[in-house]
Amino acid sequence: MEMDEYQKAALLTAATKDKPHEVFHLLLGLVGETGEIAEKAKKIVRDEGGDFSRWDPEDLKKELGDALWYLAVLADFFDLSLGEVAEHNIAKLADRQRRGVLGGSGDDR
Repeated sequence: MEMDEYQKAALLTAATKDKPHEVFHLLLGLVGETGEIAEKAKKIVRDEGGDFSRWDPEDLKKELGDALWYLAVLADFFDLSLGEVAEHNIAKLADRQRRGVLGGSGDDR
């Protein structure tokens, strides 16, 4: 599935942009879902000795999907296509790699 196709499908299940405080709902939802992923990773470190081969791929797929939904709808809230966001990110990373600053720090490296 293409990124923009996914975004259009995700928007079918989203609230309208004019719903009061919707941007806060989306931001907090994205943080919450990524927090769930981090929490499950923490338990693998704590309970499984950091053996990430023990992570259930179907569970991870579900959690990543939840985070992706919030990301797609949040991007649309600001009139950005998910494909545009993805393309921009890859171009930024390729430029950093070309300049040898992938491992550095700071947004504008």
